[in-house]
Amino acid sequence: MVARGYTATLIRQGMTSIPGKHFARNLVTRRALVYQMMRRDFQQRFVGSAAGWLWGIVHPGVMLLTWTYVFQVCLGMTLPKEELTQNYPIFLICGFLPWLLFQETVQRSSMSLIENSNLITKTVFPSEVIPISIFLSSMLHHLLALGITIVAIAIWLHQISPMLLLLPLYMVLIGMFAVGIGWVVAGLQVYIRDTAQVVTVVLNLWYWLTPIMIAESKVPQRFRFLVAMNPMSYVVHAYRARLLSTQWPSLAEFAVIFAYAAAALVIGGLFFRQLKRGFADVL
Repeated sequence: MVARGYTATLIRQGMTSIPGKHFARNLVTRRALVYQMMRRDFQQRFVGSAAGWLWGIVHPGVMLLTWTYVFQVCLGMTLPKEELTQNYPIFLICGFLPWLLFQETVQRSSMSLIENSNLITKTVFPSEVIPISIFLSSMLHHLLALGITIVAIAIWLHQISPMLLLLPLYMVLIGMFAVGIGWVVAGLQVYIRDTAQVVTVVLNLWYWLTPIMIAESKVPQRFRFLVAMNPMSYVVHAYRARLLSTQWPSLAEFAVIFAYAAAALVIGGLFFRQLKRGFADVL
């Protein structure tokens, strides 16, 4: 009996010393704060603007029109016959949607702690919730753009795939991946003020290495390894497949996306937990 009690005590002690347990508990217990931060972020982004949140749709819409003009009209871009659609604007927007959600979360997270330094330095504030609130705020625009895309697919292609009901699952995985990276760059920006500039350069390069503008089959063979190593390539492919086909997701593809997302979330969370101890002094 004594041995059993001693063993149980060791197990309880081990459970209480799990790295990041308090950090994870903060994210759950402060969910009301996350909601308030998300609402505040969404409202402040377009405060004083006549069009308000519509600018979040106008900007990516203009970018899509520009790329369609350049790649399809000027350069004569055509899609391979084996692609899910031959409609280039639809092909483009289906791949651009998940990328935009990821990019906006990471890029805005990089400056988020600096912009909210008054909260971090003057109060006992769980700074880890800021990148999460940014992702949720970006999700509102994402959902609106997704709704417009589904309507466009229904009008132009005369189809609506039931597989799009699985998209919320991929949104969660994008959130895990983006927030994990967001925690890393947000924490580094506090100590290294060039981080945000580096993030902009890296995201720009990352974008062009992701098969959004062109089909994967058009990537030269010697560079295919870049597509295989790029987690966003799998996400873009999955989004297109869910929106434009009735195929069930590939378990292998889903496992790769989940592995990248889970690894980014855990590593980013542990990294942020170590850095946040000095935020109040540096900010």
